[in-house]
Amino acid sequence: MASKALPLRTAIIGLSSTAVTSWASAAHLPAFLTSTGRSKFAITALLNSSVEAAQSAIKTYNLPHETKAYGSPADLAADPDIDVVICNTRVDKHYETILPSIQAGKDVYVEWPIASNASHINSLVDEARKSGSRVAVGLQRRWAPPVVKLREVLNEGKLGKVLSSDVRIYGGTMDREVLPVGLKYFAQREVGGNPVVISFGHVFDFVLSVLGELEPSSVHTKMQLQRPEIRIRDPQTKEIVGKMNSDVPDLLSLHGSLQTSSQTQKDATLSVLFRRGQPFPGTVPLAWTINCEKGEIRLVSPSGTALHVSENDEPVKIQIHHFDTDEIEDVSWEWSRTQEEIAVIGRTVMSNLYSFADTLGVGDGKEGNDGWVGLEDAARRAAQLEGFLEEWSKNWA
Repeated sequence: MASKALPLRTAIIGLSSTAVTSWASAAHLPAFLTSTGRSKFAITALLNSSVEAAQSAIKTYNLPHETKAYGSPADLAADPDIDVVICNTRVDKHYETILPSIQAGKDVYVEWPIASNASHINSLVDEARKSGSRVAVGLQRRWAPPVVKLREVLNEGKLGKVLSSDVRIYGGTMDREVLPVGLKYFAQREVGGNPVVISFGHVFDFVLSVLGELEPSSVHTKMQLQRPEIRIRDPQTKEIVGKMNSDVPDLLSLHGSLQTSSQTQKDATLSVLFRRGQPFPGTVPLAWTINCEKGEIRLVSPSGTALHVSENDEPVKIQIHHFDTDEIEDVSWEWSRTQEEIAVIGRTVMSNLYSFADTLGVGDGKEGNDGWVGLEDAARRAAQLEGFLEEWSKNWA
């Protein structure tokens, strides 16, 4: 596919001045505004729910006055002066807002989850194949520095092959049975964005990016909806303003065998437990061990499953227990100088966006090997997670 000149003429979907959540402004926008970001992306247009909403956001974020304001995905797709579209809307708006641009052959970066359901995801895959659109998906934690470091440690081979791995995850929401008004869709499976797909899904994805995929026939999952009644809280008044019944499980246990590889022993076992909400006091939200022939690696994330979202987060810690000497080694990792130019919440997203821009700039069309995850790769992960949920639904219903 032909390369595109940098900086890419870029349209952002969902950079709102009034949104309940601010992922676009907090995690994406800073990456575009650094000197490196400006060399790769030129914000040319915004697409919001209306032209007026887009104009308001242009003013709020002090974007150039010539930035175009769109309220229609079709109008954006028809603009010949847009190279790449970045989508940050709520998941149930992903499909309708990016489909026209994909059909028009524009390249797209869409946040995870890809879309609300398998039908929409498959449609996007089909349309991208037809048009040649290159689509990146925001599974950015595969390239979080601690995850990259774990891959480096295993690839060195000094610890021998992986024998088993265990992951314990707590979180997904701040509370085990309360949701803020703006996130009540976390308890509505039809929307497509919920703690299983988002919080568990991100961790599950970066764990498998290190260990390799599971043998499909070996996977067993057990899900449970422990707290079906959810209370809804107004974040401004802190008062409970309603109740609703959830149809999203809040406990997931998974066991399976990793595919045999040069770094993984035959039948090496992966065990994962996810529980929504707060852990027992003093228990870390994310603990991951990798048991190898000659040592064991432990990653601990004290501040959350997302690894790092705030400057106040306690750093992720990686240690290796060497069996031959019984010594424990602290393994350091670090942000790049470029990443350190912006707040922590946007650093891994920045790396994905820059890698995607560089790929578009050279036009080689590679997927997943240059610091970003392609649509078909991400669609396979989405189908895997949907399979877990569907199996649970049969028994729950």
